[in-house]
Amino acid sequence: MNIIITVSNLKDWDFHLEGVQVISNKTYLTEPQYSELKNAKIFNLARHYKYQSSGYYVSLLAAARNHKAIPSIATIQDMKSPAVIKIISEELNQIIQKSLKDLKSNEFTLSIYFGKNISKKYNKLSLQLFNLFQAPFIRAQFALEDKWELKAIAPIATSEIPEDHKPFIADFAKTYFSSRRFNVPVRNRTGYDLAILYNPNEKTAPSTEKTLQKFIKAAEQKGINANLITRDDYSQLAEYDALFIRETTAVNHYTFKFAQRAKAEGMVVVDDPDSIIKCSNKVYLAELLKMHNILAPKTHIIHKENKDIIPDLLAFPLILKQPDSSFSQGVSKANDLAEYTDKVNQLLEKSDLIIAQEFLQTDFDWRIGIFDGQPLYACKYYMSNKHWQIVNWNKEGRNQYGKVETFPVETAPPALIKTATKLSQLIGNSLYGVDIKQKGNTFYVIEINDNPNIDTGIEDSFLKDKLYDAMMDIFLRKIKKAKNGGSDK
Repeated sequence: MNIIITVSNLKDWDFHLEGVQVISNKTYLTEPQYSELKNAKIFNLARHYKYQSSGYYVSLLAAARNHKAIPSIATIQDMKSPAVIKIISEELNQIIQKSLKDLKSNEFTLSIYFGKNISKKYNKLSLQLFNLFQAPFIRAQFALEDKWELKAIAPIATSEIPEDHKPFIADFAKTYFSSRRFNVPVRNRTGYDLAILYNPNEKTAPSTEKTLQKFIKAAEQKGINANLITRDDYSQLAEYDALFIRETTAVNHYTFKFAQRAKAEGMVVVDDPDSIIKCSNKVYLAELLKMHNILAPKTHIIHKENKDIIPDLLAFPLILKQPDSSFSQGVSKANDLAEYTDKVNQLLEKSDLIIAQEFLQTDFDWRIGIFDGQPLYACKYYMSNKHWQIVNWNKEGRNQYGKVETFPVETAPPALIKTATKLSQLIGNSLYGVDIKQKGNTFYVIEINDNPNIDTGIEDSFLKDKLYDAMMDIFLRKIKKAKNGGSDK
């Protein structure tokens, strides 16, 4: 990766950073070697980004050259939009109030240099704003009315930086450019980069850190440079060619924002935003199964007008699901009318529609792991001890889970694989775990999850390292296709 800082005047940047080239806007715009340069990241430190100025054209032509510009044209436009500023202010309301609560004045200006402020107490807010408005130097203006609100955000011209801030900027820049995304080793044979988003503190993560290292190793063997990233690396996401989300996703969660951003950047993204939306909503799934004649337990959509008749349509016990539940969370069993009434009323306070489903007692659930339409593994997840689900969310540790058996896909019942594959293709071509109950020779779809568990000694217990190799083969094919404008060549 070629790291380039562009400035209006070379005197505007007097810091030396190893591995970082500093050139003028004019040089970047006019010298042929930069228009022909491959795989570059451009840090645009123009004095201003006015429409059709040299600073504006640096970011505009960077996009045309397939270089990654910070700020991008989209970021420059977002900074000018009162509507975007208002949305961001509401989105960051909690951190804004917490960060500014001790201020005595009614106005406050925050200068942000590479995601940091010279006062460490504002670094968390600075990083959040830098992640959303990616420009090297930005100034955020806040006003206190009924509460603190973000009123404006704009780039800081290098000529406007106070002298006493420059030593801090030198340290911030050195830290930023020496981070793992800029200390890039010799390019591998393909030069593709994969970001693996994870949360090191997540207790029920879909893959352990040990398993993530297996993904990284398999990626390297395919010529893909894979790195673990966390939520704080949002500003560096566009640096990659693909995003692989390995923490539990939700629509109202930062994982979804990562997926949206990756898709907007034209990256390969697993899980993609559409899959997250579709898989996380059980009302959508119920309608999809009905429309395509895929067998499932008897299911009814509950709303306030019909909630009293559902017990007449489904015998007790029955299952209740909040629409955005996944991996058996947000799912409960009602054994009688009193329990049903209490739980339904609680769920309807959160959502206008919820799901009621026939309870099918089985010793295990099948899960078929499918990536890009290809079944990769078949598991039997047995019920947790003395519990009706495979995970007992009321317990912790080993007793929380039932045992697991993993089988070669080709030895699983063909009808099971056919059902799982059909459903996954209706959702998309991402990575899915299809949960199915078997009663005799009949198969009933329970749910489909994006971001399914893949862990050492469980889902990989049959294929072992071949599972990770197969997944990275798919990533490589997807990245090449994206780079070739949709062609597989």
